[in-house]
Amino acid sequence: MGRSRVVVLTGPRQSGKTTLARQFLDEDSPNYFDLEDPASLARLEEPMTALRPLSGLVVIDEIQRRPGLFPVLRVLADRSTTPARFLILGSASGDLLRQNAESLAGRSEQVELDGFSLEELGAEQEFPLWFRGGFPPSLLAANDEDSLAWRRNFIRTLLERDLPAWGVGTPATTLLRFWTLLAHYHGQTWNTAEAARSLGVSESSARRHLDLLTDALLVRQLQPHLANLHKRQVKSPKVYIRDSGLLHALLGIGSTKELLTHPRHGASWEGFVIEQVIRREPHDEALFWGSHQGAEIDLVIRSGSRLLGVECKRQDAPRATVSMYTALEELGLERIAVIHPGIRRYPLADRVEAVPLSALATDSPLFT
Repeated sequence: MGRSRVVVLTGPRQSGKTTLARQFLDEDSPNYFDLEDPASLARLEEPMTALRPLSGLVVIDEIQRRPGLFPVLRVLADRSTTPARFLILGSASGDLLRQNAESLAGRSEQVELDGFSLEELGAEQEFPLWFRGGFPPSLLAANDEDSLAWRRNFIRTLLERDLPAWGVGTPATTLLRFWTLLAHYHGQTWNTAEAARSLGVSESSARRHLDLLTDALLVRQLQPHLANLHKRQVKSPKVYIRDSGLLHALLGIGSTKELLTHPRHGASWEGFVIEQVIRREPHDEALFWGSHQGAEIDLVIRSGSRLLGVECKRQDAPRATVSMYTALEELGLERIAVIHPGIRRYPLADRVEAVPLSALATDSPLFT
């Protein structure tokens, strides 16, 4: 807020955006607008009249419900003397991001807010965070049954109420089938044609559904790092359900025993680790790398001129693999961190180090 006239705080529903904004401005303040509140909507019937006189911090919550406000904010932000700074909250959607990019280019800064992270909670919360996910109401529920009930209700509400409010016309049952299919693809290379056949829809519809859930910050498409265009490399993205708790709800996992015995528990842990690393490590791009010969690296982080690799191994004593040596040579990786659930940090090979997941809950660097 100190360097930008407009800050756009995006994130999925119930990730804590409103709670954070209310640390700065009370909801009873005349500078606070909640666009799910009919009173706030009425106040903004004439937006320029309502917003122009305000000074200090102005908060507008759920702005995706009134995308027409972005041009007004551009005019207000361009005043020679700017008495107000605007904090805009929105459950991210394609329309919200496009409006921001087009109307507030060069005037705004975007901040993405996710649920709780391992770095925020500490290593002792590693398993509950993986099992329940990072949404505050899910993680802080009184018991596992209440947590699962909240996540199932979240999925239903998003599909039946929120997405239609964004202008999505696809039936909720179709999107639920697609989201459940994505859960089974979690950690795998995406095959649009195969998914479309499974659902009985066109490939363009399958791509549109995937982009929709990606825009909502609920699915991550990890794009491939194409090191050498003349070699046969995997060129389709990998897909992950970003919140592990939602993944488990979609897979029908309701207890810790079910999680640890489920055939997808390894892929679930991999996605959980990848999200924690992406949130913790500064980066310009987060990618993956794979070749048709079977070599792969779960996560490739590009930060400036540095190229770093991350492998996720749910093993107590992981070892260096042929894939790691291949990636070091072909990609020119500076280092590879092999994240595992154990407690020791130790070298595996030159520029390859085993790092316990608990290290992500501390200030120690991931790459040494």
